[in-house]
Amino acid sequence: MAFCATCGSAVEGQFCAKCGSQVGAAPSAASGPAMQASGAMADNVAGALCYLVGLITGIIFLVLAPYNQNRVIRFHAFQSIFMNVAWIVIAFGLNIVLGILHLWSLFFLSSFVGLAFFVLWIVMLIQTYQGKTIVLPLIGPIAKQQAGN
Repeated sequence: MAFCATCGSAVEGQFCAKCGSQVGAAPSAASGPAMQASGAMADNVAGALCYLVGLITGIIFLVLAPYNQNRVIRFHAFQSIFMNVAWIVIAFGLNIVLGILHLWSLFFLSSFVGLAFFVLWIVMLIQTYQGKTIVLPLIGPIAKQQAGN
């Protein structure tokens, strides 16, 4: 009978029924860097997912147990939240100002600001997935402070 190296319980088959660890063979390369031995996602995957749906996934990763203790993931979650709040505030404020000043011909600026934030969002997703950390100019230091870095 085989025993689990992680929790020590008796195992029948390839996986431990108690903790889910693979028994009797080294983890395959097919599992890749997306999963760690604890069953949690790798930092780069979880960090990139913080940016995926903006406010929603940022808040989710601040609430979920193994991720809310990781400073890197907390940083990306806070930066994602702050970036999306900035996007909303700037777009809303720009539209209000242009509307009040009756500068209807300049409303294309709102589209350019939205496009710029969209490109920034894509860059943050890709760079974070590649394991790089980009600290955005105004909100990055605040996110670092909130994450405890």
